Amino acid sequence: MEFKHLRTFVEVARLGGFTPAAHNLHISQSAVSKQVAQLEHSLGTPLFDRLGSQVRLTAAGKVVLQRAEGMLRLHQELLSELDDLSHLTRGELRVGLPLLGSNTLFAGLFAEYRRRYPNIQVQLLEEGSLNIEQAVLSGELELGGSLTPKNPTFAYQPFCDEPLDVLIPADHPLSEGPSVRLEQLADTPFLLYQRSFMLNDRVLKACQQAGFTPKEGGRSGQADFLVALVAAGQGVVLLPSVVARALERPGVVRVKLVAPDSLRWDIAFIWRDGAYLSRAAQAWLELLRERPVMGSVL
Repeated sequence: MEFKHLRTFVEVARLGGFTPAAHNLHISQSAVSKQVAQLEHSLGTPLFDRLGSQVRLTAAGKVVLQRAEGMLRLHQELLSELDDLSHLTRGELRVGLPLLGSNTLFAGLFAEYRRRYPNIQVQLLEEGSLNIEQAVLSGELELGGSLTPKNPTFAYQPFCDEPLDVLIPADHPLSEGPSVRLEQLADTPFLLYQRSFMLNDRVLKACQQAGFTPKEGGRSGQADFLVALVAAGQGVVLLPSVVARALERPGVVRVKLVAPDSLRWDIAFIWRDGAYLSRAAQAWLELLRERPVMGSVL
């Protein structure tokens, strides 16, 4: 049994078919089928029920999938430890970044990281916090920028803690005040984020605690598109102050939000508690520690 066979099997199971797995692995579909067949032969049991172009895990396949993911994670950690012997002359940083604020917060940090460690390959994933957490748990990512987790499965290092501002159409009745209370927005549509964004849950919970359920005016994972919708009069969007300042434009007014402390954008870099962190990942965390934890002033 070879690791490449396990990796191919996991990809087929994850994507639900041989064709998408072949595309992701950049090999032919026949090679994928052959590797899965070799794995089934070595284990002495079928791992998939073939249903035309679709596949479904057998009972044995479900057991193997659970073990295979753990074995691949341990294999990756072993390779990371061996890479450390070269003192960062080679290696890989696998890190996830939040879609909100990446260009504002991380472009300079990555430039400095690449200057210090030019031989480290950087693999980035930009996603919402829920997807980043899942990618860290599965081993796809070693580190991920996410809202500070409450799940003890994760260890974390704080990075920033920002209040939220309201971006509101310039002709809105509340646009001329110095601040807005959450309950004052009860009759205005809210432009929300994709469901993979944990910030959605915080916004919805805070609104409910303020006595209303917000009207949904649309969703997107792109902050600049949400701001364009605000400029078009489609509603308001709540954004971290550092992001909101960078996205102000004609037709849109940024107003301070008066909200409970629970409604903040507190980004931390997370990893699986107890997991080995490669030297490349440790170097990234060390670079972040050179910057003070950021609040509402950058």
